[in-house]
Amino acid sequence: MTAAKTSVGNFFEDFRLGQVIRHATPRTVTSADAALYTALYGARFAVQSSDNFAQAIGYPKSPIDDLLVFHIVFGKTVPDISLNAVANLGYADCCFLKPVFPGDTLSATSDVIGLKENSNKQTGVVYVRSRGQNQNGDIVLDYVRWVMVRKRDPAAAIAEEKVPQLPSALSEEALGPACPVIKSSAYDRVLAGSEHVWSDFAAGEKIDHVDGMTVEEAEHQLATRLYQNTAKVHFNQFSEGQGRFGRRLIYGGHVISLARALSFNGLVNAFHVAAINGGRHVAPLFAGLTVFAWSEILDRAEIPGRGDVGALRVRTIATKDRPCADFPDKSGDGYDPAVILDLDYWVLMPK
Repeated sequence: MTAAKTSVGNFFEDFRLGQVIRHATPRTVTSADAALYTALYGARFAVQSSDNFAQAIGYPKSPIDDLLVFHIVFGKTVPDISLNAVANLGYADCCFLKPVFPGDTLSATSDVIGLKENSNKQTGVVYVRSRGQNQNGDIVLDYVRWVMVRKRDPAAAIAEEKVPQLPSALSEEALGPACPVIKSSAYDRVLAGSEHVWSDFAAGEKIDHVDGMTVEEAEHQLATRLYQNTAKVHFNQFSEGQGRFGRRLIYGGHVISLARALSFNGLVNAFHVAAINGGRHVAPLFAGLTVFAWSEILDRAEIPGRGDVGALRVRTIATKDRPCADFPDKSGDGYDPAVILDLDYWVLMPK
C-alpha cells in the first residue's frame, strides 16, 4: 500500500517527446535565501549585495542573484526529470527574461524536446526546455538542458527518439530584458571594486581569476538542499558508496556558482548574467577538492537600443586542484585532466 503513495521518479523509458510536465512546489524566494547563497559561494557583485547601490542605478531594490534563480528553477524540475540521473550533461539557449526580487514566488514547467537512448541500453539522454515563472505568470528564465537518466528495464522499448538542434549562442538582440535601463553615471566603480567597464575588455583577452575555493561535503549538500534539488547522487552515501565513484557527486550547478563567484576577481563589474549559450560538465567534482577558474572574452557586443550597458561573451573554465595561471583548456581530443566545467555565457557591464 505504501508503494502506491511514494514516487521513485521517472526513468528514461517513461519520457515521451512533446510531454509537458508541470513541476511541484512553488518557492517564495527570500532575502534569507540570498544570504545563504552568499555564505556558500562568497559572491561580491555590488548590485546583488546592496539595496542602496542597486537603487542608485535604477533597480527598485537589490535583485536575487541570477544563478540562484537558475538553481531554484532547476531544482523544481529534478523530481520529475533527473531524480534517477547519472549526470547532468549540459545547457543551451538559456535566457534571463525578468529580474527576481525577494518576495517573488517561482514555479516551473518543462517540455520534453529530445530523447536518445545510449548504446549500452542502461541509460538515455533526455532533453528538456524548462521555464521558470513568477507569481504573476511572467517568464523569468527559459533554458534547455540535457541529462543522462537510468532505465528501469534495459530491455524496455523506447518511443520516438530525437536530438534537438540548439543555437550555438544567443544574439545580442535577445540580451538584457532582465536588466532595467541603468543610470551609468550613478554606477560607483570604487564601491563596485574596479574601474574596468565594458570598453576596457577585448575579444581574445584571457583572465586568470587567481583565487581558489575548497569544497566541503556539508557545503555542497546545503547548497543543493537550498534549491530543493532531490537528485539521489548528491545526498545518499549509503547508495553512492556502492556506485561508480564510491561517494556523493557534487551538483554541477554548485561548480557554476563557484566559478561565477571566483570570476569577480577580474570581472568585477559584470553584474548581470544575461544568458548562458552553452555549458558542459567535463568531469565530476568531489568534496575536498579546490576549484579554480579562468575566463576568455569571446566577444564584445552592443545591445540594440541600450546606451547604458554592453555585453561581453565570456567562456569560463573551472578546474579542480589546479591553479589557472597557464589557462588549462582543451587538450588533443579532450580536455586537460583538471578541467571540470566549460561555460559560455553573456554578461552585462556598464558603459
